[in-house]
Amino acid sequence: MAKLVLIRHGQSEWNALNLFNGWVDTKLSEQGIEQAKHAGELLKAEGIEFDQAYTSVLTRAITTLHYALEEAGQLYVPEEKSWRLNERHYGALQGKNKAAAAEKYGEDQVHIWRRSYDVLPPLLDNYEETVEVEGKTYPAFDARYADVPYGELPLGENLKVTLERVLPFWDAKIKKDLAAGKDVVIAAHGNSLRALVKHLENISDDDILNVEIANGQPIVYDLAADLTINSKKVLK
Repeated sequence: MAKLVLIRHGQSEWNALNLFNGWVDTKLSEQGIEQAKHAGELLKAEGIEFDQAYTSVLTRAITTLHYALEEAGQLYVPEEKSWRLNERHYGALQGKNKAAAAEKYGEDQVHIWRRSYDVLPPLLDNYEETVEVEGKTYPAFDARYADVPYGELPLGENLKVTLERVLPFWDAKIKKDLAAGKDVVIAAHGNSLRALVKHLENISDDDILNVEIANGQPIVYDLAADLTINSKKVLK
């Protein structure tokens, strides 16, 4: 039997400012750092020892993994990063204030963009487009995606597209580790983890809209040899 632990990164600087974050590479806020450390304390108390760690290529997820593993006394655990575990790409909404977007487009429309399973947000025009927030310019994409084939990078995603992007990495890497009996931790993002939860728990397209994953609260799955779920609990 293998254990799979999912950790949503701690609060980011843009979470704190109520901005659409997506693939823009922001850091953890002070609260986010404390949430990440607390996640590690919870894992240590639970007594889980990991064989492999996975995370995205975004700083807020990477540092969450490191803080959590350090607090758990397991910073030595091998880790692999992949853009396929990134947060959902919010397209042209990235960098925009969520309340301001609701005023501009209407609350109902923004709610549909944020919560629907298969409705895309407004898309970026191209891969070179930038986001400007408070006088600072952020690239839509950067050097960390240099090895990704042209056309595979999204210009905006819904949860359905996010799941389609995550699954190849799940099948090629994570699933094989779990099938081999390894205990695995994934530190990633609200929507990439919601996509995995949908797949793991076979949640319907409608029901996944009501699933929330809290910052810094590890979800622990005990998996049978065929990777069906024996038990699940959230550490708080």
